[in-house]
Amino acid sequence: MEIVHPKCAGLDVHQQTVVACARVVAGSSVTHDVRTFGTTTQELVALSDWLTAHGCTHVAMESTGVYWKPVWHVLEESVELVLANAMHIRNIPGRKSDVNDATWIAELLAHGLIRGSFVPPAPIQELRDLTRTRKQLVREITQHTLRIQKTLETANLKLTGVLTDILGVSGRAILQALVAGETNPERLAELACGRLKASRADLVAAPHGRITAHHRFLLQLHLAQIATLEAAVAEVEARLGKALAPFRAAVDRLITMPGVSETVARVIVAEIGFDMTRFPTAGHLISWAGLCPRLDESAGKRRSTRTRPSNPWLKTTLVQGAWAAARKKDGYLRAQFLRLKSRRGPKKAIIAVAASMLTAAYYMLKDGVDYRDLGADHFDRRDKAKLAKRLVARLHDLGFSVELRAA
Repeated sequence: MEIVHPKCAGLDVHQQTVVACARVVAGSSVTHDVRTFGTTTQELVALSDWLTAHGCTHVAMESTGVYWKPVWHVLEESVELVLANAMHIRNIPGRKSDVNDATWIAELLAHGLIRGSFVPPAPIQELRDLTRTRKQLVREITQHTLRIQKTLETANLKLTGVLTDILGVSGRAILQALVAGETNPERLAELACGRLKASRADLVAAPHGRITAHHRFLLQLHLAQIATLEAAVAEVEARLGKALAPFRAAVDRLITMPGVSETVARVIVAEIGFDMTRFPTAGHLISWAGLCPRLDESAGKRRSTRTRPSNPWLKTTLVQGAWAAARKKDGYLRAQFLRLKSRRGPKKAIIAVAASMLTAAYYMLKDGVDYRDLGADHFDRRDKAKLAKRLVARLHDLGFSVELRAA
Protein backbone atom coordinates (compact mmCIF):
# COMPACT_ATOMS: atom_id res chain seq x y z
CA MET A 1 0.00 0.00 0.00
CA GLU A 2 1.27 3.47 -0.87
CA ILE A 3 2.93 5.48 1.86
CA VAL A 4 1.38 8.94 2.05
CA HIS A 5 3.22 10.30 5.10
CA PRO A 6 6.74 8.79 5.53
CA LYS A 7 7.28 10.49 8.87
CA CYS A 8 4.21 10.65 11.07
CA ALA A 9 2.99 9.75 14.54
CA GLY A 10 -0.08 8.40 16.31
CA LEU A 11 -1.20 9.51 19.76
CA ASP A 12 -3.35 7.56 22.20
CA VAL A 13 -4.64 10.30 24.49
CA HIS A 14 -5.84 9.75 28.06
CA GLN A 15 -6.55 11.99 31.02
CA GLN A 16 -3.13 11.60 32.63
CA THR A 17 -0.93 10.17 29.85
CA VAL A 18 -0.33 10.37 26.12
CA VAL A 19 1.21 7.35 24.40
CA ALA A 20 2.99 8.46 21.23
CA CYS A 21 4.27 6.26 18.40
CA ALA A 22 6.57 7.87 15.83
CA ARG A 23 6.61 5.97 12.52
CA VAL A 24 9.63 6.85 10.36
CA VAL A 25 10.41 5.39 6.93
CA ALA A 26 14.12 5.28 6.09
CA GLY A 27 14.74 3.67 2.72
CA SER A 28 13.12 0.24 2.78
CA SER A 29 12.92 -0.02 6.57
CA VAL A 30 10.24 1.27 8.92
CA THR A 31 10.97 2.09 12.55
CA HIS A 32 8.53 2.65 15.37
CA ASP A 33 9.51 4.61 18.46
CA VAL A 34 6.99 4.53 21.30
CA ARG A 35 7.13 6.80 24.33
CA THR A 36 4.69 7.85 27.06
CA PHE A 37 4.27 11.48 28.11
CA GLY A 38 2.20 13.18 30.79
CA THR A 39 -0.56 15.67 30.03
CA THR A 40 0.87 18.67 31.87
CA THR A 41 1.96 21.62 29.76
CA GLN A 42 5.66 20.84 30.32
CA GLU A 43 5.15 17.24 29.23
CA LEU A 44 3.19 18.28 26.14
CA VAL A 45 5.96 20.70 25.15
CA ALA A 46 8.40 17.81 25.54
CA LEU A 47 6.13 15.74 23.29
CA SER A 48 6.24 18.48 20.66
CA ASP A 49 10.04 18.58 20.80
CA TRP A 50 10.19 14.77 20.57
CA LEU A 51 8.01 14.75 17.45
CA THR A 52 10.10 17.50 15.88
CA ALA A 53 13.30 15.54 16.61
CA HIS A 54 11.84 12.58 14.68
CA GLY A 55 10.89 14.84 11.80
CA CYS A 56 7.18 14.01 12.02
CA THR A 57 5.10 16.17 9.69
CA HIS A 58 1.64 14.75 10.50
CA VAL A 59 0.19 13.57 13.82
CA ALA A 60 -3.16 11.83 14.37
CA MET A 61 -5.12 11.36 17.58
CA GLU A 62 -8.54 10.17 18.70
CA SER A 63 -11.24 12.60 19.77
CA THR A 64 -11.29 11.31 23.34
CA GLY A 65 -13.71 13.42 25.38
CA VAL A 66 -12.10 16.80 25.99
CA TYR A 67 -8.65 15.35 26.68
CA TRP A 68 -7.50 15.87 23.09
CA LYS A 69 -8.02 19.64 23.21
CA PRO A 70 -4.97 20.67 25.30
CA VAL A 71 -2.79 18.31 23.25
CA TRP A 72 -4.15 19.88 20.06
CA HIS A 73 -3.52 23.45 21.27
CA VAL A 74 0.12 22.70 22.11
CA LEU A 75 0.96 20.75 18.93
CA GLU A 76 -1.01 22.66 16.28
CA GLU A 77 1.77 25.20 15.71
CA SER A 78 4.53 22.64 15.06
CA VAL A 79 2.91 19.77 13.09
CA GLU A 80 -0.10 19.04 10.89
CA LEU A 81 -2.75 17.51 13.15
CA VAL A 82 -5.52 15.08 12.23
CA LEU A 83 -8.40 14.44 14.65
CA ALA A 84 -9.97 11.03 14.08
CA ASN A 85 -13.35 9.66 15.05
CA ALA A 86 -12.76 6.76 17.43
CA MET A 87 -15.40 4.65 15.65
CA HIS A 88 -13.57 4.96 12.34
CA ILE A 89 -10.15 3.76 13.52
CA ARG A 90 -10.98 0.81 15.74
CA ASN A 91 -8.21 -1.71 16.19
CA ILE A 92 -8.62 -5.48 15.82
CA PRO A 93 -10.56 -6.89 18.81
CA GLY A 94 -8.46 -8.76 21.35
CA ARG A 95 -5.26 -6.84 20.62
CA LYS A 96 -5.98 -3.60 22.43
CA SER A 97 -3.38 -1.80 24.49
CA ASP A 98 -2.16 1.78 24.65
CA VAL A 99 0.97 0.97 22.65
CA ASN A 100 -0.95 -1.01 20.04
CA ASP A 101 -3.53 1.78 19.70
CA ALA A 102 -0.86 4.42 19.11
CA THR A 103 0.94 2.18 16.62
CA TRP A 104 -2.30 1.40 14.79
CA ILE A 105 -3.17 5.11 14.49
CA ALA A 106 0.31 5.83 13.12
CA GLU A 107 -0.05 3.02 10.54
CA LEU A 108 -3.43 4.29 9.37
CA LEU A 109 -2.15 7.85 9.09
CA ALA A 110 0.96 6.78 7.16
CA HIS A 111 -1.22 5.21 4.46
CA GLY A 112 -3.73 8.07 4.36
CA LEU A 113 -6.59 6.01 5.80
CA ILE A 114 -7.77 8.53 8.42
CA ARG A 115 -10.42 11.07 7.56
CA GLY A 116 -9.94 14.12 9.75
CA SER A 117 -12.79 15.48 11.82
CA PHE A 118 -13.88 19.11 11.62
CA VAL A 119 -12.02 21.28 14.13
CA PRO A 120 -13.05 24.95 13.89
CA PRO A 121 -10.61 27.82 14.49
CA ALA A 122 -10.17 29.26 17.98
CA PRO A 123 -12.70 32.15 17.63
CA ILE A 124 -15.40 29.72 16.49
CA GLN A 125 -14.53 27.34 19.35
CA GLU A 126 -15.02 30.15 21.86
CA LEU A 127 -18.32 31.08 20.23
CA ARG A 128 -19.36 27.41 20.35
CA ASP A 129 -18.61 27.21 24.08
CA LEU A 130 -20.78 30.27 24.70
CA THR A 131 -23.77 29.05 22.68
CA ARG A 132 -23.64 25.61 24.31
CA THR A 133 -23.34 27.12 27.78
CA ARG A 134 -26.33 29.35 27.08
CA LYS A 135 -28.41 26.36 26.02
CA GLN A 136 -27.48 24.45 29.17
CA LEU A 137 -28.44 27.41 31.35
CA VAL A 138 -31.79 27.75 29.59
CA ARG A 139 -32.39 24.03 30.14
CA GLU A 140 -31.74 24.47 33.86
CA ILE A 141 -34.23 27.36 33.97
CA THR A 142 -36.80 25.07 32.35
CA GLN A 143 -36.09 22.36 34.92
CA HIS A 144 -36.65 24.76 37.83
CA THR A 145 -39.84 26.00 36.16
CA LEU A 146 -41.14 22.43 36.02
CA ARG A 147 -40.28 21.98 39.70
CA ILE A 148 -42.28 25.12 40.51
CA GLN A 149 -45.25 23.68 38.63
CA LYS A 150 -44.87 20.43 40.56
CA THR A 151 -44.85 22.31 43.87
CA LEU A 152 -47.97 24.25 42.89
CA GLU A 153 -49.80 21.06 41.96
CA THR A 154 -48.76 19.50 45.26
CA ALA A 155 -50.32 22.48 47.07
CA ASN A 156 -53.40 22.19 44.79
CA LEU A 157 -52.81 25.62 43.27
CA LYS A 158 -54.03 25.36 39.65
CA LEU A 159 -52.14 28.35 38.31
CA THR A 160 -50.71 26.43 35.35
CA GLY A 161 -54.25 25.99 34.02
CA VAL A 162 -55.01 29.72 33.93
CA LEU A 163 -51.59 31.20 33.12
CA THR A 164 -49.84 30.48 29.85
CA ASP A 165 -46.42 31.34 31.30
CA ILE A 166 -45.97 30.70 34.99
CA LEU A 167 -42.84 32.90 34.91
CA GLY A 168 -44.52 35.78 33.11
CA VAL A 169 -45.33 39.11 34.74
CA SER A 170 -48.59 37.87 36.26
CA GLY A 171 -47.15 34.51 37.26
CA ARG A 172 -44.13 35.97 39.02
CA ALA A 173 -46.26 38.50 40.88
CA ILE A 174 -48.57 35.76 42.16
CA LEU A 175 -45.65 33.50 43.10
CA GLN A 176 -43.92 36.27 45.02
CA ALA A 177 -47.15 37.00 46.87
CA LEU A 178 -47.55 33.32 47.76
CA VAL A 179 -43.99 33.22 49.09
CA ALA A 180 -44.72 36.36 51.14
CA GLY A 181 -47.66 34.57 52.80
CA GLU A 182 -50.65 35.88 50.86
CA THR A 183 -53.47 33.31 50.71
CA ASN A 184 -56.52 35.38 49.77
CA PRO A 185 -57.58 34.24 46.26
CA GLU A 186 -59.19 37.60 45.47
CA ARG A 187 -56.01 39.52 46.21
CA LEU A 188 -53.90 37.01 44.30
CA ALA A 189 -56.20 37.31 41.29
CA GLU A 190 -55.84 41.09 41.34
CA LEU A 191 -52.09 40.71 40.77
CA ALA A 192 -52.71 39.36 37.27
CA CYS A 193 -52.21 41.94 34.56
CA GLY A 194 -52.67 42.01 30.82
CA ARG A 195 -54.83 39.68 28.78
CA LEU A 196 -55.31 36.20 30.20
CA LYS A 197 -56.93 33.16 28.63
CA ALA A 198 -58.86 32.42 31.82
CA SER A 199 -61.96 34.17 33.13
CA ARG A 200 -62.07 36.14 36.37
CA ALA A 201 -63.89 33.31 38.16
CA ASP A 202 -61.29 30.75 37.07
CA LEU A 203 -58.50 33.08 38.09
CA VAL A 204 -59.96 33.42 41.59
CA ALA A 205 -60.54 29.68 41.95
CA ALA A 206 -57.06 28.65 40.76
CA PRO A 207 -54.97 29.89 43.75
CA HIS A 208 -57.42 28.48 46.29
CA GLY A 209 -55.42 25.59 47.75
CA ARG A 210 -53.54 24.37 50.77
CA ILE A 211 -50.10 25.96 50.71
CA THR A 212 -47.76 25.36 53.64
CA ALA A 213 -44.47 26.81 54.81
CA HIS A 214 -42.72 23.90 53.12
CA HIS A 215 -44.25 24.83 49.75
CA ARG A 216 -43.30 28.48 50.22
CA PHE A 217 -39.71 27.49 50.94
CA LEU A 218 -39.50 25.42 47.75
CA LEU A 219 -41.07 28.18 45.65
CA GLN A 220 -38.66 30.76 47.03
CA LEU A 221 -35.70 28.42 46.45
CA HIS A 222 -36.57 27.75 42.80
CA LEU A 223 -37.36 31.41 42.09
CA ALA A 224 -33.96 32.41 43.48
CA GLN A 225 -32.23 29.80 41.35
CA ILE A 226 -34.10 30.99 38.26
CA ALA A 227 -33.09 34.59 38.96
CA THR A 228 -29.44 33.55 39.25
CA LEU A 229 -29.60 31.54 36.03
CA GLU A 230 -31.30 34.38 34.16
CA ALA A 231 -28.52 36.71 35.26
CA ALA A 232 -25.97 34.17 33.98
CA VAL A 233 -27.81 33.95 30.64
CA ALA A 234 -27.70 37.73 30.37
CA GLU A 235 -23.93 37.67 30.94
CA VAL A 236 -23.47 34.99 28.30
CA GLU A 237 -25.65 36.99 25.88
CA ALA A 238 -23.46 40.06 26.40
CA ARG A 239 -20.33 37.99 25.84
CA LEU A 240 -21.89 36.45 22.74
CA GLY A 241 -22.55 39.90 21.33
CA LYS A 242 -18.85 40.74 21.53
CA ALA A 243 -17.71 37.35 20.20
CA LEU A 244 -20.12 37.61 17.26
CA ALA A 245 -18.83 41.01 16.12
CA PRO A 246 -16.47 39.54 13.47
CA PHE A 247 -19.25 37.26 12.18
CA ARG A 248 -22.12 39.76 12.32
CA ALA A 249 -22.60 39.75 8.55
CA ALA A 250 -23.00 35.95 8.49
CA VAL A 251 -25.55 36.02 11.31
CA ASP A 252 -27.57 38.81 9.67
CA ARG A 253 -27.56 36.84 6.42
CA LEU A 254 -28.85 33.66 8.07
CA ILE A 255 -31.68 35.52 9.80
CA THR A 256 -33.26 36.17 6.39
CA MET A 257 -34.24 32.49 6.27
CA PRO A 258 -37.68 31.52 7.68
CA GLY A 259 -37.42 29.79 11.05
CA VAL A 260 -33.94 31.17 11.79
CA SER A 261 -33.93 33.56 14.72
CA GLU A 262 -30.94 35.32 16.23
CA THR A 263 -30.35 32.36 18.56
CA VAL A 264 -30.57 29.77 15.77
CA ALA A 265 -28.22 31.79 13.55
CA ARG A 266 -25.67 32.04 16.35
CA VAL A 267 -25.75 28.29 16.89
CA ILE A 268 -25.31 27.59 13.15
CA VAL A 269 -22.27 29.87 12.93
CA ALA A 270 -20.83 28.46 16.16
CA GLU A 271 -21.20 24.83 15.08
CA ILE A 272 -20.22 24.91 11.39
CA GLY A 273 -18.21 28.14 11.23
CA PHE A 274 -18.31 30.61 8.36
CA ASP A 275 -15.71 29.01 6.04
CA MET A 276 -17.59 26.43 3.96
CA THR A 277 -14.48 25.23 2.12
CA ARG A 278 -14.08 22.73 4.97
CA PHE A 279 -17.05 20.83 3.52
CA PRO A 280 -16.63 19.88 -0.18
CA THR A 281 -20.38 19.93 -0.85
CA ALA A 282 -23.62 20.67 0.95
CA GLY A 283 -24.20 16.91 1.11
CA HIS A 284 -21.05 16.47 3.20
CA LEU A 285 -22.34 19.07 5.66
CA ILE A 286 -25.76 17.39 5.82
CA SER A 287 -24.12 14.03 6.53
CA TRP A 288 -21.85 15.56 9.18
CA ALA A 289 -24.88 17.08 10.90
CA GLY A 290 -26.72 13.73 10.87
CA LEU A 291 -29.70 15.01 8.87
CA CYS A 292 -29.68 12.39 6.12
CA PRO A 293 -30.50 8.65 6.10
CA ARG A 294 -27.64 6.34 6.88
CA LEU A 295 -26.25 4.05 4.16
CA ASP A 296 -26.98 0.52 5.37
CA GLU A 297 -27.39 -1.85 2.44
CA SER A 298 -26.70 -5.57 2.06
CA ALA A 299 -27.59 -7.97 -0.77
CA GLY A 300 -29.34 -5.14 -2.60
CA LYS A 301 -31.68 -4.40 0.32
CA ARG A 302 -31.86 -1.25 2.40
CA ARG A 303 -31.79 -2.43 6.00
CA SER A 304 -32.15 0.89 7.81
CA THR A 305 -32.75 4.52 6.91
CA ARG A 306 -32.46 5.94 10.41
CA THR A 307 -30.33 9.01 10.91
CA ARG A 308 -27.11 8.37 12.76
CA PRO A 309 -26.15 9.96 16.08
CA SER A 310 -24.38 13.26 15.45
CA ASN A 311 -23.87 16.78 16.72
CA PRO A 312 -26.76 17.21 19.20
CA TRP A 313 -26.33 20.98 19.49
CA LEU A 314 -26.75 21.76 15.79
CA LYS A 315 -29.28 19.05 14.97
CA THR A 316 -31.76 19.88 17.73
CA THR A 317 -31.54 23.61 17.02
CA LEU A 318 -32.17 23.09 13.30
CA VAL A 319 -35.16 20.85 14.03
CA GLN A 320 -36.66 23.53 16.30
CA GLY A 321 -36.09 26.10 13.57
CA ALA A 322 -37.67 23.74 11.02
CA TRP A 323 -40.87 23.53 13.07
CA ALA A 324 -41.05 27.33 13.05
CA ALA A 325 -40.38 27.46 9.30
CA ALA A 326 -43.06 24.83 8.63
CA ARG A 327 -45.66 27.15 10.19
CA LYS A 328 -44.81 30.09 7.92
CA LYS A 329 -47.44 30.30 5.19
CA ASP A 330 -46.65 30.81 1.51
CA GLY A 331 -43.12 29.48 1.80
CA TYR A 332 -41.12 26.67 0.21
CA LEU A 333 -40.23 25.05 3.54
CA ARG A 334 -43.88 24.75 4.57
CA ALA A 335 -44.76 23.31 1.15
CA GLN A 336 -41.96 20.76 1.51
CA PHE A 337 -43.12 19.79 4.99
CA LEU A 338 -46.76 19.28 3.93
CA ARG A 339 -45.70 17.37 0.82
CA LEU A 340 -43.56 14.89 2.79
CA LYS A 341 -45.81 14.72 5.85
CA SER A 342 -48.61 13.03 3.90
CA ARG A 343 -46.29 10.25 2.70
CA ARG A 344 -43.58 9.83 5.34
CA GLY A 345 -45.04 11.31 8.53
CA PRO A 346 -44.23 14.52 10.41
CA LYS A 347 -40.95 13.37 11.99
CA LYS A 348 -39.22 12.46 8.73
CA ALA A 349 -40.72 15.51 7.06
CA ILE A 350 -39.29 17.87 9.67
CA ILE A 351 -35.85 16.26 9.36
CA ALA A 352 -36.02 16.91 5.60
CA VAL A 353 -36.95 20.54 6.22
CA ALA A 354 -34.03 20.91 8.64
CA ALA A 355 -31.71 19.43 5.99
CA SER A 356 -33.03 21.93 3.45
CA MET A 357 -32.40 24.79 5.86
CA LEU A 358 -28.81 23.63 6.45
CA THR A 359 -28.30 23.29 2.68
CA ALA A 360 -29.51 26.86 2.21
CA ALA A 361 -27.23 28.03 5.04
CA TYR A 362 -24.28 26.32 3.34
CA TYR A 363 -24.74 28.22 0.10
CA MET A 364 -25.62 31.48 1.86
CA LEU A 365 -22.35 31.39 3.81
CA LYS A 366 -20.34 30.08 0.85
CA ASP A 367 -21.59 32.59 -1.75
CA GLY A 368 -22.38 35.48 0.61
CA VAL A 369 -26.02 35.85 -0.47
CA ASP A 370 -29.32 36.26 1.37
CA TYR A 371 -32.05 33.64 1.44
CA ARG A 372 -34.26 33.44 -1.66
CA ASP A 373 -37.48 31.51 -1.13
CA LEU A 374 -38.52 29.19 -3.96
CA GLY A 375 -42.19 29.81 -3.20
CA ALA A 376 -45.05 27.67 -2.00
CA ASP A 377 -45.86 26.59 -5.58
CA HIS A 378 -42.34 25.38 -6.34
CA PHE A 379 -43.26 21.71 -6.52
CA ASP A 380 -46.27 22.49 -8.73
CA ARG A 381 -44.14 24.53 -11.13
CA ARG A 382 -41.36 21.98 -11.16
CA ASP A 383 -43.41 19.25 -12.83
CA LYS A 384 -46.82 20.33 -14.07
CA ALA A 385 -47.33 17.20 -16.17
CA LYS A 386 -46.76 14.91 -13.21
CA LEU A 387 -49.16 16.93 -11.08
CA ALA A 388 -51.82 16.93 -13.80
CA LYS A 389 -51.51 13.16 -14.22
CA ARG A 390 -51.94 12.62 -10.50
CA LEU A 391 -54.98 14.88 -10.31
CA VAL A 392 -56.61 13.20 -13.33
CA ALA A 393 -56.04 9.80 -11.72
CA ARG A 394 -57.60 11.09 -8.51
CA LEU A 395 -60.68 12.36 -10.37
CA HIS A 396 -60.93 9.03 -12.21
CA ASP A 397 -60.94 7.23 -8.85
CA LEU A 398 -63.83 9.48 -7.82
CA GLY A 399 -65.86 8.42 -10.88
CA PHE A 400 -65.19 11.30 -13.27
CA SER A 401 -63.92 11.24 -16.83
CA VAL A 402 -61.58 14.14 -17.61
CA GLU A 403 -60.14 15.40 -20.89
CA LEU A 404 -57.19 17.77 -20.63
CA ARG A 405 -56.82 20.72 -22.99
CA ALA A 406 -54.33 23.54 -22.81
CA ALA A 407 -55.80 26.78 -21.49
